[in-house]
Amino acid sequence: MGMERFTGPLEPAGECCWRIPKSYKPGMRVDGLIYANEALLEQIRDDQAPEQVANVAFLPGIQYASLAMPDIHWGYGFCIGGVAATDPEEGGVISPGGVGYDINCGVRLVRSNLQESDVKPHITRLVEELFRRIPTGAGQGGKYTFNDRELKQLMAEGPRWLIARGLATPGDIDHTEAQGCLEGAEPDYVSPRALERGRDQCGTLGSGNHFLEVQVVDEIFDEAAARAMHLARGMVCVMIHSGSRGLGYQVCDDALRALRGVPEKYGIVLPDRQLACAPVNSPEGQRYLGAMRAAANYAWCNRQLLMWQAREAFEAVLGTPWQQLQMNLVYDVAHNIAKFEEHEVEGRRRRVWVHRKGATRAFPPGHPEVPSMYRDIGQPVIIPGDMGRASWVLVGQSGSMAQTFGTACHGAGRVLSRTAAVKQAQGRRIDQELLNRGVVARARSWKGLAEEQPDAYKDVDLVVEVVHTAGLAAKVARMRPIGVIKG
Repeated sequence: MGMERFTGPLEPAGECCWRIPKSYKPGMRVDGLIYANEALLEQIRDDQAPEQVANVAFLPGIQYASLAMPDIHWGYGFCIGGVAATDPEEGGVISPGGVGYDINCGVRLVRSNLQESDVKPHITRLVEELFRRIPTGAGQGGKYTFNDRELKQLMAEGPRWLIARGLATPGDIDHTEAQGCLEGAEPDYVSPRALERGRDQCGTLGSGNHFLEVQVVDEIFDEAAARAMHLARGMVCVMIHSGSRGLGYQVCDDALRALRGVPEKYGIVLPDRQLACAPVNSPEGQRYLGAMRAAANYAWCNRQLLMWQAREAFEAVLGTPWQQLQMNLVYDVAHNIAKFEEHEVEGRRRRVWVHRKGATRAFPPGHPEVPSMYRDIGQPVIIPGDMGRASWVLVGQSGSMAQTFGTACHGAGRVLSRTAAVKQAQGRRIDQELLNRGVVARARSWKGLAEEQPDAYKDVDLVVEVVHTAGLAAKVARMRPIGVIKG
């Protein structure tokens, strides 16, 4: 599954947008819409991700369309890059496959007052120090450990709970989506096994596509927005990509097990067992939501502690306190999450559950949920690419509210499976190839770098071009990597 080509219909439907009409499969409640340009469309047809877009259109209570972003690729249940909004008033469901295994996997961007020339002479030492301090790799634990009681407090309050422990500042919280805390988290719904897995993993990077990168702002496209974010050309930044680690994975696993017979119980017919779901207002739906929110808050704490350790590494190598280096958080966005939001659907204001799986919230200027310091420019949208090319910062545009429930893409999107990438890397030194491109890379294993080699991904510049052209988010700055640590 996943690898056959998609042979169904993809009709042009506006600027950089393609439709899978709901007539494609009996049972689709809405059309599927995929954002892409001609160049990306060929790659998108290469697996069954568009089929997953059609399957999501079967979900009860789904509104407007089953959507997918240009970084779309095959995932569990939903494609990665999938977006769906369901209305609980119309029997709308919540589906763990629409959030993903890594609950609130996301990205944060930290700026500094350092120029590339300040850091270049120290980059190898800096990468070594980051790698030494920050645990990477599957199942790795770190120096912060919490007992069950502390874990539950941390999951109820998010990173605000870390302020009293001297591991976060109020400024960090203000620059985090939802202030790092989803209301309604129910830590008691998180299983003992999940707690066990999460006990020493807060402040660890994990494996797969997670990374911590030292980057340089390469190009500015919107001076006013860049100024509001205190970004300037030549500036050194740190980008952190990680999620809820073993705890979130276990919460998803537990939920999928608990939901196995639930669709039948409520008379819900699905084309794919992986789309297991429950009505939002059912006891089963509420249970998953309580645990999912708790895991999301854990993920925000994880990225907060990763940032804290990165600040300490910079202090150690450069001999200057991070406050003096102005290593301040620009913003932190969630990429795998379901949130209850107000949107206009067919001319009516509704409260809907927006599932974003491998997709970034992209609220426009003036939106009440955009923090005050960014309300004039729109919410920062942070889009990491691969470790050899570039990453991007954009700002949300009003087009996102009209077309995609306030959403843009979340990354470059894979073109090679991990297995294919490893096969392609045989006999190569990916670390050496990256060094030739000016990137110092450290990873726990050769395989980790092989799976994540630049060739495994679409070109992020093309993906970003699509959301920019479609009016979902507007380009602000492009960053290129100079140092990276991986699992």
